[in-house]
Amino acid sequence: MASWNSIPLEVVYNSLGWIAFFSWSISFYPQVILNFRRKSVVGLNFDFMVLNLTKHSSYLIYNASMFFSSVVQKQYREKYGLNEMIPVAANDVAFSIHAVLLTAFTLFQIAIYDRGSQKVSRTSIGIVCVAWLTVAVCVFIALPSHSWLWLISCFNTLQVVMTVIKYIPQAIMNFQRKSTIGFSIGNILLDLLGGVTNYGQMAVQSIDQNSWVNFYGNIGKTLLSLVSIFFDILFILQHYVFYPAWKIGTCRDVDVIGKKPLLKTSDHENREDV
Repeated sequence: MASWNSIPLEVVYNSLGWIAFFSWSISFYPQVILNFRRKSVVGLNFDFMVLNLTKHSSYLIYNASMFFSSVVQKQYREKYGLNEMIPVAANDVAFSIHAVLLTAFTLFQIAIYDRGSQKVSRTSIGIVCVAWLTVAVCVFIALPSHSWLWLISCFNTLQVVMTVIKYIPQAIMNFQRKSTIGFSIGNILLDLLGGVTNYGQMAVQSIDQNSWVNFYGNIGKTLLSLVSIFFDILFILQHYVFYPAWKIGTCRDVDVIGKKPLLKTSDHENREDV
């Protein structure tokens, strides 16, 4: 059974892990609050949310299996070394549970609030169906040989693929609208903090164990952090550099934007005079 060589590094590891957990967990709330205040989800890409639910669901299956199953842990150590620590911490499991619940709640908001002309694309629905059919096939393949580590690795791969794909619809939508109104930047800033601290947590564990198997032994978590950081930076550039509110002649408060009249007072009066 692997153990920590340095108590200070263990403290840093746990601290970074919980910072990542709270950052990522809190990151769901700015969008939920924004939707509630506006009573609208216009500007939030629905494909992004549907793909995000599949991503977090598959990530929850991987984290919970790796953390709670002694059989999976045994197969992991047989593959990567008996002295290796498992690459999943308690905060990873807690985050995944919370993420699934909040993503599902955001989809509920999409169902009840003003959506404008937006809808979930057939492409997104097709991707989700193919994804779950694929892992269903993996389950039947793993059953005869009890290859549980390989099976949960399939779920891990799925969540990585979803992470890469899910951001693309929102980024394209922002580009087409030349605006990020309706998409909370608070979500992105907190997500960036979570990604950086999560990556730091993995690095601390690798330094303590003098082994970088932590990175390629849990390639999903590694790619998750890198891909998330890349798209977070892209969204920050879209919000503050490419499509800032002042460029479209409005203030940054989305509520005010939504209530702004189509005609100025002077224009309205002139029309009445005519």
